[in-house]
Amino acid sequence: MFSKILIANRGEIAVRVIRACEEMGIASVAVYSELDRDALHVKRADEAYLIGPGPAAESYLRVDKILEVAKRSGAEAIHPGYGFLAENAGFAAACEEAGVTFIGPPAAAIDAMGSKTAARELMQKAGVPIVPGTTEPVKDVRAARKIIERTIGYPVAVKAAGGGGGKGFRVALTDDELEGAFEGASREGEKFFSDPTVYLERYLPDPRHVEVQVLADRHGNVIHLGERDCSIQRRHQKLIEEAPAPAVDAELRAKIGKIATDAAAAVHYVGAGTIEGLLQDGEYFFLEMNTRVQVEHCVTEMVTGVDIVKEGIRAAAGEPLSLTQDDVVLRGHAIECRINAEDASRNFAPAPGRIGDYKEPSGPGVRVDSGVGPGGEVSPMYDPMVAKLIVWDADREQATRRMLRALSEYEITELKTLMPFHSAILATEQWANAETCRDLVEDRKWLRTLAFPPPVPTDDEDDPKVERTYTVEVSGRRFDVNVIGAAPIGGAVVAVNGSGPAAAGGKRPRRERKSGGAGGGADTLPSPMQGNMWRVKVKQGDTVAEGQLLCIIEAMKMENEITAHKAGVIAEIPIVEGAAISAGDTIAVIRSPDAA
Repeated sequence: MFSKILIANRGEIAVRVIRACEEMGIASVAVYSELDRDALHVKRADEAYLIGPGPAAESYLRVDKILEVAKRSGAEAIHPGYGFLAENAGFAAACEEAGVTFIGPPAAAIDAMGSKTAARELMQKAGVPIVPGTTEPVKDVRAARKIIERTIGYPVAVKAAGGGGGKGFRVALTDDELEGAFEGASREGEKFFSDPTVYLERYLPDPRHVEVQVLADRHGNVIHLGERDCSIQRRHQKLIEEAPAPAVDAELRAKIGKIATDAAAAVHYVGAGTIEGLLQDGEYFFLEMNTRVQVEHCVTEMVTGVDIVKEGIRAAAGEPLSLTQDDVVLRGHAIECRINAEDASRNFAPAPGRIGDYKEPSGPGVRVDSGVGPGGEVSPMYDPMVAKLIVWDADREQATRRMLRALSEYEITELKTLMPFHSAILATEQWANAETCRDLVEDRKWLRTLAFPPPVPTDDEDDPKVERTYTVEVSGRRFDVNVIGAAPIGGAVVAVNGSGPAAAGGKRPRRERKSGGAGGGADTLPSPMQGNMWRVKVKQGDTVAEGQLLCIIEAMKMENEITAHKAGVIAEIPIVEGAAISAGDTIAVIRSPDAA
């Protein structure tokens, strides 16, 4: 077994892996960007190293720096978590070259499943049913139109070949929407996966999203741990997951479990992975394989009692799985709610910011996987996840009641999260009937009923605190030190011979939000979020219809389409492609034609 593991990730998944290491007697090494100096995973690990400078998100993609830290710290293995480099075959190969064990499947398996088109073709050859569509990339819109007319028909899903996590997924309900869907999927594929190629699938109107957890070792053992239902999604990204899936019986479980283990065996898989699929009218179709631990692995752990992260570490170390398929028994029901920094009332607009008070729920059957604490900050540089709230109980109805109780106990002040959405949707008849709830998630009128109350004015000054324990960086490595007789420095990190700026000297500057330009009148459209202006689709003087696309804002790893709030003429449009934008900034001023 390894004696030291480096976690090439951040947030709650980094904390989750560190906990597993602690229980296995393995030392942990964290890496962090300049923005994450005070992050929970950095404080929790046995050692921590700065891998900046540069844009925060890119720090965790620095293969050279991560391998350099692995060598310097003496880590024998690297756990990639999910996201960032987790499904990067080149990184897995680089680890092998450097003599460091990659905790995950071999590079060849990642490569085989990393391209969705290649994976679909592989699964089709292995006899695994796939959603009808193409197994080769589609060159352009013209070629896509011919294929759709000939074999698929509308509605059609246009998907990035290297996509995942809802990125690079667009739907064209009609031919008029095809060009926009093709362009959007290709653009996101290039941005998030460095691969602009796309493929086509038949779009199933209201399927259940059912996935199967698999585990495999280097000795040829492949098992599944049952299925999860992840049907409640926004923008094709999951919000609530549960296990077992309410629409799956024992016969179907055995059938899709075999599909999953066959798929894993076909690529000589090792470690923890997930076969995702769609269930429609009793038919199950392979969608994709995620060659990593999933965000929602927790619900499977709760109903099986199997620690998926530990099994992945053991498999990477060459040990056999600790259980067989006959040992897997599902007990009770588990539900997970993703506590994202988003405002559901504004169509799930990202809502980054600083956390005030923070208190997690507890009690029987309640689990919280979090990477934050009181005073922490959810940055727009990363995805919007604050934490995952997971509950278990004897059946689905009781688990739902327990989740509602846990949500009512969860306290996160000063930050808008999805907790009101979760509480509302779990109380609906649709949830009780195990429906996909797609009508509610897409109903903007219903979502607006979840608006947050206006903030209560408070004293904005920080309470002064005297600290005696400080954190310093020496040549990029983090240390906690006791200083006697020195003036307090506000708990900030001091960089000594490091690559980041020294932070000694008190409070952090507060960001000032700009006003909405024209005062938020009926003609003015303010930005609902902070982010970067990715695309501007109109110009001053253009006539627009209500609901017409004006621009696309990139925020917290998501593209957010901003549409016209009224019909009229663009009188002002101060936004610029590539520039930062704050919540409340004016996107456009639209006046009626006679007033323009």
